[in-house]
Amino acid sequence: MSSVYYYLPALLLLVSFALRVPGLVRHWRDPLVRSVGVVIPLGAVVFFFAAPPTVSEVNALTGVANFSAPLVYAVVTAGSAAVINLMLTWQGGPEERRRAAVLWCAGAYGTVIVALLALFALGDAPDERLQDFDTYYSTTPYLREMIVLYLVAHAAATAVLSVLCRRWAQEVTGLLRTGLVLIGAGGVLGLGYTVGKLLAVGARWTGHDWDGISTTVAPSLAALSSLLQCVGFALPAVGESLRRQSRQWSRYHRLGPLWEIIRAVVPYELVRIPPWSSLSRRHLRRTCDIRDGLRLLAPYLDTVAVADAPEPAAGPGALKGEAVAHAALVIAAFGSLNSSLNTRPGAAADGGSVQSLIDSEDELVRLSDAVRVLAPRRGGPAAGHGRDGRGRGDHGRGGHGRDGHGPSAAPQKAVS
Repeated sequence: MSSVYYYLPALLLLVSFALRVPGLVRHWRDPLVRSVGVVIPLGAVVFFFAAPPTVSEVNALTGVANFSAPLVYAVVTAGSAAVINLMLTWQGGPEERRRAAVLWCAGAYGTVIVALLALFALGDAPDERLQDFDTYYSTTPYLREMIVLYLVAHAAATAVLSVLCRRWAQEVTGLLRTGLVLIGAGGVLGLGYTVGKLLAVGARWTGHDWDGISTTVAPSLAALSSLLQCVGFALPAVGESLRRQSRQWSRYHRLGPLWEIIRAVVPYELVRIPPWSSLSRRHLRRTCDIRDGLRLLAPYLDTVAVADAPEPAAGPGALKGEAVAHAALVIAAFGSLNSSLNTRPGAAADGGSVQSLIDSEDELVRLSDAVRVLAPRRGGPAAGHGRDGRGRGDHGRGGHGRDGHGPSAAPQKAVS
């Protein structure tokens, strides 16, 4: 079997682990994060050390023929225990019960690893075998027991994993259920790997040669099993991350109409955000800009009537010019929003207060939606567009001023 089938899964697992390193560092105290941080690199180690070139190199470096065999067996066994512990931690439940199950699993498989190393030390394996160690030494005392113990322990681990996934999958839905199904399918393929190895070993006991199952079919099943399990473990987390990103992008987009109005109201230049900034930073900047602008409009919003929102009056400290029309649009939208809150059964008495509006991003989004609806009716600017009808980004109002941070806001500044 080509070494690519060993090194490619190892590389993919290492890349997956590297992508998770920042999260592992930030959340190392989380038991689930620690479990993932153990399972993924162990899987990469298994495939790397099981590759024939690595097997030969390890044997040469240690000076012990077939030293790679118990090494790989021990790592696979540790990986099996780590996957079960990850599943137990992921599923949650009572802390004492979960911790007892994790300790029992670690103790049982730790004992198996010690037994594997002891049996190899007692056995005699003088001839180096890079791919068919299992079948070649399947009748050798102590080594025979080591091989069978390894395969039985691996089969038990995959069976337990499949049962846990099946039970939990019946209680959940969505991407979590899909991930559990994939992990369970990987467990079934892992059982296929073990069955293939046992068939080849059993054939040697009866004088037959089925080594091809052990050297070709079984490793292929193991690689596919590992791939499915990695996807299964990653899918719920990746899906949740994409869902959060989608929700944040939707809210960022819906805040656009209100933000465009606030840009024309505030008597100062807004902070420029570089085009390459992350969505989180752009969303935070937009929200902060809106809240700052609403604080300036607070005197008008505090006096707004539910039935009829007044226009901002002229005078000292009042807005003037185009800013008046924009502010009036916000005030009217606030009046409409406040009216809907006060007429809704069971609504909080202060649900439409200015402070609750500023503090709640949900209310900011609803106010922006109201602005978008009212803008065409009142002849105001279209949502997301300036006076010239073109869309604008987060870092200016259609041009650059002398300081490079946007155009002059002089026509829209408050009267001092």
